[in-house]
Amino acid sequence: MNTELFIAKRIFSDKTVKKGISQPIVTIAVIGIALGLAVMILSVAIVTGFKSEISNKVIGFGSHIQILNYDTNVSFETEPISKHQSFYADIKNLEGVKQIQEFAIKAGIIKTKTDIQAMVLKGVGSDFDWSFFNQNMVDGEPFKVVDSARTNNIIISKHIANILNLKTGDKIAAYFIQQPVRMRSFTISGIYETSLAEFDEKFALVDIKHIQKLNNWTSDQISGFEILIEDFSRIEKMTEDVRDIVGFYFNPDGTKLKVLSIKQKYPQMFDWLNLTDMNVWIILILMISVSGFNMVSGLLILILERTNMIGILKAIGTKNWSIRKIFLYQSGFLISKGLFWGNIVGIAICLLQAQFQIFKLDAASYYLDAVPINLKIWHILALNSGTLIITILMLLVPSYIISRLSPEKTIRFN
Repeated sequence: MNTELFIAKRIFSDKTVKKGISQPIVTIAVIGIALGLAVMILSVAIVTGFKSEISNKVIGFGSHIQILNYDTNVSFETEPISKHQSFYADIKNLEGVKQIQEFAIKAGIIKTKTDIQAMVLKGVGSDFDWSFFNQNMVDGEPFKVVDSARTNNIIISKHIANILNLKTGDKIAAYFIQQPVRMRSFTISGIYETSLAEFDEKFALVDIKHIQKLNNWTSDQISGFEILIEDFSRIEKMTEDVRDIVGFYFNPDGTKLKVLSIKQKYPQMFDWLNLTDMNVWIILILMISVSGFNMVSGLLILILERTNMIGILKAIGTKNWSIRKIFLYQSGFLISKGLFWGNIVGIAICLLQAQFQIFKLDAASYYLDAVPINLKIWHILALNSGTLIITILMLLVPSYIISRLSPEKTIRFN
């Protein structure tokens, strides 16, 4: 039988303790732990949610991994590669790969009767995954690409539609600066909005056959391949796996291919997102520190209130460590109580926000129209166990005061 745990349970369940001098301070300590945990749950859920939402939007435009022509060209006028590659089947069957699709891009200008707007046409084929744009479509619908015929439909962003005063069903003219200058007429089939200005201001989607025709490419030539993977956390490993398959593959014309992850393509975006991790760590350290010091105060008051009991236990030969364990167990019960209510409050707010989007954001500044939530069970378990362990460790030092108390003085303390 664990005697220390038994005594701690009796003290914790003793109703008379609630009338003692320790109750207000202990209550404050428990409330502090509850609020601290709730804040930590919200912080982790919001920051990871923000990173996930922004990352998904960037990936929606550029996929996780791209295979391109190996050159130093950073413009939107790319050198083509053949879509018939010997490694295609190997990558498609690679574990962790969800989709591989062809694409082509070309810069141009959209012109109406009164306005013009620069944009980048992204040509997509029949294998294109529309799930991202389906989620962000605000009007109309995606067009269907078939290999047998070319569609003249186009999808533009709400940003471009507002600037040019366009709506679904309107016809627009797109001009391409080349020799000779070329024009294509498109019909708007859908309008999307991601609130990611860097991309909404640029990209429009069309049938890939338009890009091939404008660039004087054959039906076999494309800008490259986009690869979607199942787990973003494995992007570095998956990029290396794809690079091992592709290697420095030589095209028949002597050109080589390169493999580029979305993090390498847009490093400034992901470096900025990684900076938010520092904010989370600062909040976690502050909240755990406050919770720990609150419990230290509560423990000292508990020891002061039970000084007479400590003297009696010492008088009958109980060792100092055993007495310290009694108060550490009691502190553990109090911390667990605070964690319980902290979980209730933190998880409840997260669920309400995820369901009803109560707290809104300025999309122009934050790229999102509501506070994002990414609630993971392992985040909650890690925060609870971490808070419990660190707080108990912080209590080891102040509990040492018990060994300084002498039985003859503490027994007659009251």
